[in-house]
Amino acid sequence: MNFDFTDEEKNFFSEVTKAMEAVAENRDFESGDLDTVRDNLAEALAALASSGYLKLGLNAEDAPFSGTLPLMAAMEQLSGISPSLFLAVEMSTRMFGRVVALDQEAGKNADILSALAAGKTVGAVALSEESLNVENDPLTTMATREGDAVRVSGTKSLVTNGPVADWFAVVGMLDEKVAVFLIEKGAPGLKLTDRQLTMGYDGLAISGLEIDGCKVLADQVLGPFDAAPFLEQLKLWENQVLIASSLGLMQASYITARDYAKEHRSGGKPIIAYQEVGFKLSEMLTLYQTAQLYAYRAAWMADDSPKEAGVLTLCAKVFCTESAEIVAGKSLQVQSKDGYLAGGKAERSYRCAKYGQIAGVSTEIARVKIGDAALGRF
Repeated sequence: MNFDFTDEEKNFFSEVTKAMEAVAENRDFESGDLDTVRDNLAEALAALASSGYLKLGLNAEDAPFSGTLPLMAAMEQLSGISPSLFLAVEMSTRMFGRVVALDQEAGKNADILSALAAGKTVGAVALSEESLNVENDPLTTMATREGDAVRVSGTKSLVTNGPVADWFAVVGMLDEKVAVFLIEKGAPGLKLTDRQLTMGYDGLAISGLEIDGCKVLADQVLGPFDAAPFLEQLKLWENQVLIASSLGLMQASYITARDYAKEHRSGGKPIIAYQEVGFKLSEMLTLYQTAQLYAYRAAWMADDSPKEAGVLTLCAKVFCTESAEIVAGKSLQVQSKDGYLAGGKAERSYRCAKYGQIAGVSTEIARVKIGDAALGRF
């Protein structure tokens, strides 16, 4: 098990970081204004498309590289620049894109995948309904066959990119199995609810969906699939994104606290000279680097031993998302009143960190699954 990256991969990470930092200089990626969110995402996607970043994980022949491990490292870099932009990009490309890529028979939906890789379209996955939990609560979104099409009805909540998406991958039931219905923005019967504001991720556009007898042609229906393995795969991808997001939050929180401790003075000396501040920085760095190793190991396992990767990814999800909240909290403490003021990276990270614990497979359900695995029942 070797987590070293090739020079080509390191150069790629550096190019993506530099390109996005250049875009971030002139834009506020954490703005809550919907028009700004839409413009920010369009410019970021254009910059990322030129680097090939948007092709990663989509089995594209001309992708810069393949494998979950380098993908995790690349995602971490983007998350460290802007958590809101990161989730918008990943939920479109890595989540929506991977779902669409499940069925590429005879070039099916190749036009959507090409537009995604070129940064010219935005996707959204509509999975959650009354709660984020799909493990215990059955899906109520239903489709019935009607000739060469199906009619879909249901309600979805917390759809990331909902207000700015061009395509929606709606997950529901068909013939007593799980299926995905690709629905284009503006389709009759598809209605977006008001934008949903959240505690963190101010620059993210989230809404609900109301679907009333929406007609979906057969070539825009993926599946049906057996429910358990399909939802497990979907949650694995989402957990990988949330793990990378947590790494970025920790990276930003630690660097902010470290730099502040070097520059801010108290009692005539930099506060980094105080032992308690040094202890906090050491604890933050230990958690961040341990989480990074955990995340990289889970990513490596996803390619090397897929059957075992699910439980290890859950372990990494629990550790990384909970560590992100701890690291951000310690960063706020180091910065004192300056950290508590709105707009700082640590304050933003602290508000964003909680989402990672409840989204994907929640840390509570993850612990149950990890326990079942330990007892040989998973």
